[in-house]
This record gives sequence, C-alpha cells and structure tokens, in this order.
Amino acid sequence: AFCRGRIVRVPKGPLIRVVGTEVVIPCSVSDYDGPSEQNFDWEFSREADFVRIVSTWDSTFTSEEYQKRVGRGDIKLRRSSNDAVELVIRNIQPADQGRYKCSTPSTDATVQGNYDAEVQVKVISDGLSVSGSKGRSSTPLRLSEGDSFRLRCSAVTTSPEHTHLHVTWQIKSGSAWRDILSLTHEGKFQPGASYEERYRNGDIRLDTGANDTYRLSVSQASSADGGAYRCLVSEWVRGADGSWQRIQEKSVEVASVSIQRTGECYRWAGNVSVTERDSLDLTCNITTDRSGIFQAEVMWYFSASPDDTLSDAQLLLSMDRDSVVSDSTLISLSHVDRNSYRLLVRDVDVEDSGYYFCEAAIWVPLHNGSWHKVVERTSAPVSVVVTALEPDYDVFLNASKTPKFSDDPTELNCRITNVQDTEANLRFTVSWYYRQRLRSDDVVTDELLATMDADWTLLLGDRSRERIQNGEIIFSKKSVDTFSLRIQWTSEGDRGDYFCVISAWSRHRNNSWVKRKDVTSAPVNVFWATQDYTLTVEAVKLKPFFVAGHTFEMTCKVSSKNIKTPRYSVLITAEKPLTDQSNPNGTTRIISLNQDSVVRLEDWTDQTRVDGVVLEKVQENEFRYRMYQTQISDAGLYRCVVTAWSPGGGGMWREAVNGLSNPIQIDFQTSG
Repeated sequence: AFCRGRIVRVPKGPLIRVVGTEVVIPCSVSDYDGPSEQNFDWEFSREADFVRIVSTWDSTFTSEEYQKRVGRGDIKLRRSSNDAVELVIRNIQPADQGRYKCSTPSTDATVQGNYDAEVQVKVISDGLSVSGSKGRSSTPLRLSEGDSFRLRCSAVTTSPEHTHLHVTWQIKSGSAWRDILSLTHEGKFQPGASYEERYRNGDIRLDTGANDTYRLSVSQASSADGGAYRCLVSEWVRGADGSWQRIQEKSVEVASVSIQRTGECYRWAGNVSVTERDSLDLTCNITTDRSGIFQAEVMWYFSASPDDTLSDAQLLLSMDRDSVVSDSTLISLSHVDRNSYRLLVRDVDVEDSGYYFCEAAIWVPLHNGSWHKVVERTSAPVSVVVTALEPDYDVFLNASKTPKFSDDPTELNCRITNVQDTEANLRFTVSWYYRQRLRSDDVVTDELLATMDADWTLLLGDRSRERIQNGEIIFSKKSVDTFSLRIQWTSEGDRGDYFCVISAWSRHRNNSWVKRKDVTSAPVNVFWATQDYTLTVEAVKLKPFFVAGHTFEMTCKVSSKNIKTPRYSVLITAEKPLTDQSNPNGTTRIISLNQDSVVRLEDWTDQTRVDGVVLEKVQENEFRYRMYQTQISDAGLYRCVVTAWSPGGGGMWREAVNGLSNPIQIDFQTSG
C-alpha cells in the first residue's frame, strides 16, 4: 500500500558556511491539506534541546535568547512562496553552529507524513585572503592604444575544508562592473559576454603563477579597455548532495587604466567637386606619436550616405602593411610619403558622387618576427560631387500634315538639332504631350500620350492607349534625329497643342542608363475651322399628269456644303391619306439606297408588284424613283429622305447630316 502525506524539506547537510557571512537556509512543504499558504517554525539545537528562533505566524514564538537578533533583523524569515520560506542569518558566528529544525503546523485532515526536517550547519573560520599587485590596493596605469599590459592579484585560502576558488577579473568604466575573464572553481576559463572574440584571438588571457597569483594579460589595448580593474574571488565547497555552493566572496581593486589615443587618420575637410570624366584625387594623412619601426595598412571606402557604417560601405582599394595594393582598373592607391596615401579615381562618373573615407591601421614588429596591430582609425567622410557634362542640343517640332476636316490625318515631326559635344555613350528618346486649349483662364494639365525609356521601350499614356493599340495613332522614329507622331483620323477632340520632350541619356560604366537632360519643344497647334453642315434636297415630278396604271417617276437632287467628299443615302417615303387603314401611322418607308448604292425594299409589301418600284443613282447628287402600274391605293405625298455621309476612321463612314425633300403628290382624281 502507498501512503501519501505531508513532506517538509530542507537542504541535505551539513551546510558549511564561513564565519561573518550571511547564511540562507530554505525550507518547503508539499502534499498537504488545508490552505495554500503554510506557516513555518524554526528552532536551533547545539547539543540536545531545541531553542525556538522565529515563526511566520506566532510573534511570541521567539525565545529570549534570540529576541534581540530577531528584533534587529539579524535573523529573519523571508517567504519565497506560499509553501516555502528562507531562514536568513546575517553575520553568522561559531555559536550558531548546530542543528536547525523547520516545522510546519498541521492543517491536514489526518496526520500523515513528516511535519519537520533538520539540517546541520557547520561554521568555519575565514581563511580567504585577496590582495592586489605588490600589496597595493590600486595602481594607476597610463597606456597608449595598441599597448599591452598585465595585472596581478593574489588569492589564497587556509580553510579547514576542501574548498575551491573562483577568480574573476572585472572592469568598471561606468557605474557597473563587467566580467572580463574568469577561472572558475571547476578549473574552466569563462570570458565575459563582450570579450569572447578577444579571448579566442588570444588578446585576453588569465594565467596562474607562483605564490597563488592570477595574472590578467591584455593585448592591443583600445579606448574600451580604460577604467578600474578589480579581482573578484569567491570560495566554493561541494555540498552533501554533490552540488557546488558559494560560501563567501571578496574583491580587491588592482589598477586604474587610462588609454591615450596613439594616432589619427584624417583627410582635408569640406566638399570636393569634380567634373564628369575628370580624375578625383584624395589624400589620407596619418599622424602618430609612435617612434621606431612601424607600417601602415590603408583602406579607402565609398558610401552613399555619411551615416553609413563601415560594414555598409563599399571597399574601393586597400594597401597592406607591405605596400601591396589590391587590383583595380580605374582606381589607384599610392604611397606619397611616410604618412600620406593618395587615392586617384580616373574618368569619374555621376554615380561616383558620395562620401569617401579612409581607414588606417598601424602595425609594429614583435620580438618573434611577427607583426602586431596596435591601433586602427577611420577618418571622417569627405563629400564628393561629380558634376555631369550636360549635352547641348535644340528641339524643333513641326507639322508635316495638318487636318482641314475631321478625320483627316495629322503628322508631327520632332527633330533634334544643333547637337554639340555629344559622346558615344549618349542616347536620345522622346515623350509626346497634348494640351487642350481653353478660352478661359482655367489651368489645363499636360496629358502624356507616350514616352520612351532608355532602351526605347514605348510606354503609353492613358489618353491614347486604346487608339494606339488600335493603330489609330502611330509613333515612329524616322531617322537618327527625328521622331514622328501620326494620328490617322483626327477628331475634333484631338484639336489642341502638341509638344515633344527630347531626353538625353548617358550610359554608366555598369551599362545602366541615366537621364542627363530634357529639352522641350515649342508647341504646335492642331486646329481647323468647323462650319455647320448644310444639306438641301429638291424633289421634281417628271410627268405632270398620268392616270392609274401608268408609271410614276420623280427625281431628287442633293446639294451640300462643308462636308468632306460626301456620299448620300436615300429613302423614299409616302404619306397616305388618313382613310388608308393599311398604315394608320400615315408614313410608309418604300425603298432605300445606301451610300454604297445598295438597294433595299423597306415596307413595300405588295407581292404582285415586287419589282414595281425602282430607286437608282443617276449622278453623285441625283437619284430617280419609279413606280410602275400605279394604283388608286398609291395616292399620297412622296418625299426623299437623304443622309450625307463623310469618310471616317478605318475606312468607315460617319453620318454628317440629314435632309428632307419637298413632297410630290399623286392624286388620281385630278389626273388628266
């Protein structure tokens, strides 16, 4: 059977602690009934009987022996959770060595498990001693960047227990101490968070020496290495449960280190302006207070922004400490004198505008023949502006075809003239614009018809997109210096001002194209006077008198004005007397002839006289209507309805105007 009950736990003893230190003994309870927050009582025994120390729930629990220490706060309880507390004893003394018992009053329905637990505390003497170099607490050091330095501290323990030391070198350049490098109580080296790379490179070392010394070695000192240094030593012991426990900690400030700047890398201040295709000449000057043998390593960088970091910038050229220069076609780097390095960029382009800066490192030889980098500096950037060589040319726009009527073609030619100082890598493109003319003072925006990009790809504007795709508007390049715009069928909506913009493009070294200049032509106005269309139709009866059964014949003569090359369609209508029940509307469409001379019977329904009506074109402006074997039912007023058509776009016909002739009457009662 398995019995479940309350369990009270304290650490496995003995707990070894150093006299004068603070001791914390945790106690927890689990598997209990009742409220979640449990109470705890602590008691102490040197040999036999337990003496009450402190309680979480009974203020009268403390015995007289401990009342002063509890009242001063030297002994107190610190609750860490509802089911756990810590007994805290400050400045523990040898008299505090003994057994400590943690008890929990029962809140269970039945008594099961253990309600208290004990732990043995052993208080040992303080045998840890920590001192700085030569016994002094702090030594001031003044160094130059790139120098090396060493700091020493001594740490020894005479503890009767088998303890281990954990030594950490720390620096304080602000308000907080930061770890540099540690030799842990387990014999492992552990660099601080910001010193891992320098530790791997060997620039930060920790060595042990005779007389229990611990030596910190720093190579290639930088400004970040300036500050106060201390040696922090903690003493550790392995507990009964096998875990490591820190039993005390001491420190000593060893040195105050200041790092002086040892060199500068600079170039002249201000901006530099250079014309395209010329050479850019910059010098990087290095100053240093170092004497003796040293070599410089120089690198030139370019960035688009003055705020770019070194990792964002582009490395142009470098010279190592042996004066070996990296390869480049248009850029050279030369060693002018001991401290000056010249960057020469030939045949500069507009894209070379930006910010240039140099970085220099000073190397010194070591005794073993190797070289050591002592300092590295970066100059402030210099702003370089490359002024483009602007091409010089004029633009002339003229109309080779202008419309006189609607649907006439329009052709405009945009010519590049007076071209001077052009280069082989120059290219011209065109953009076409339309501007509507208004009689008022309203501002009219320019509408883009089409534009060419640098590779001569045509980009269409919204106004003309559909008409261009339908072939109604054509853009072309007639010759090297002439671009053409042709409107196949100009409408009244196309009237207005047209102008072209010629763009000059220059090709960079990376084969990309950059626009250098735009020149706009004077506008050309496309306009023609419009007059109202007029159409006159005259009907004439050829035989003044006839009787039923004879042929009725009449002609329609048409005249028009202001219509370009008109054609006519003709419809013959008859207005019957109101007594005619066959057509209650009064008007009958008999026969028609369209502008292409195609004849069609309209409402002629007399099957016995299918061929009894004829409409034909006598001349361009004259049409004749015949009706054979007339009947009494044919009586009425006859007219010619004429529509004038003019040629439209794409070979289509556009209706211009309609006209109605005078009536011709057939009245058999008055016929002779």
